[in-house]
Amino acid sequence: MTILTTPKQDGFAMPGEHAAQQAVWIAWPVRPDNWRHNAQPAQQAFSYFIDKLAEVVAVKVAILPSEVENAKTQLDQSALSQGRIELVPMAYNDAWLRDTAPTMVTNQAGERRAVNWQFNAWGGELDGLYDDWSDDEQVATRIAEFHGFQQYDAPFILEGGSIHCDGEGTVYTTGECLLHPSRNPHLNQAQIEAYLQQYLGVQQVIWLPEGLYNDETNGHIDNLLHIARPGEVLLTVCDDLNDPQYAISQTALEILHTTKDAQGRALKVHELPMPGPLYLTAEEANGVQIANHNPLKQQDSVGMVRRAGERLAASYANFLICNGVVFYPLLDAKTDGAAAAVLAQAFPEYRLEGIPAREILLGGGNLHCITQQVPA
Repeated sequence: MTILTTPKQDGFAMPGEHAAQQAVWIAWPVRPDNWRHNAQPAQQAFSYFIDKLAEVVAVKVAILPSEVENAKTQLDQSALSQGRIELVPMAYNDAWLRDTAPTMVTNQAGERRAVNWQFNAWGGELDGLYDDWSDDEQVATRIAEFHGFQQYDAPFILEGGSIHCDGEGTVYTTGECLLHPSRNPHLNQAQIEAYLQQYLGVQQVIWLPEGLYNDETNGHIDNLLHIARPGEVLLTVCDDLNDPQYAISQTALEILHTTKDAQGRALKVHELPMPGPLYLTAEEANGVQIANHNPLKQQDSVGMVRRAGERLAASYANFLICNGVVFYPLLDAKTDGAAAAVLAQAFPEYRLEGIPAREILLGGGNLHCITQQVPA
């Protein structure tokens, strides 16, 4: 059922990721023009992550009906039989549920509702990553109906990876994404802020200019920054002055160090090391089927470009907080340990669980990008 008011009008707001979670949604990867070797390596990586997640939360796996039997052979059998992993047949175009699943909002009484954002595959005809996103546009409604949640239909384009909420009135985002001409060119920054306040139930929007370098989502916040708790964030930084990421991160640091949140708190910033830089190998690129060129696009793009030597948008900030555990990506043996040390400092009361994530990264995102939580 669609509600014609807004979450803020009804006393609903997006909780922080550190709040208790009832379930986490993930979609089974299948696209051969994004996941190499018909997604078999990606499915192994997803399966490992799903099995680990199922130890602390119910995992709902959106899956194409044709893939159900295949997934059953790869996932933990006891978790499947006990219902800790549930396969939910559903149509979708790709596996990035952070961006296509609904954002959940709650009120003081603990009621939950879903926000359905408009979606155009990260850019539509201007620079979208694939041509047909009609199934992805229906994912949020299908998940809301699965849970029996009432739904708000937001009147603008937004991906869940482009926002981070602290649950106490503050949302973080990037101008690179939300102000990009491929999203909502008819809206200015003030209008987008007003929509964020209404549909997330927040009072303040903290804007960073850019996201991670060479991120094909046009700079999603969740690949650069994560919230540990209200008033405390983690940010990917770069030590190499000649790396394009250095200036991006330094600008973000300056903004975060001089900004107060909705509750008037100065922000504490934990600096996460940047892995790599990491690049796509020839063997990895050769395993991806080339997508068809889209003649409707206003620039020369084939959507999800996967070329040998391409720099990967790798970041330890792309982790998931879930019920007392921080699931973080293992990306580079040279920096994994340093990243874990920063996470341990930021989350002293949490257990850390490293997830081998190279195969997920090859598809263009990471652990946070492929998940969407349902608050308890």
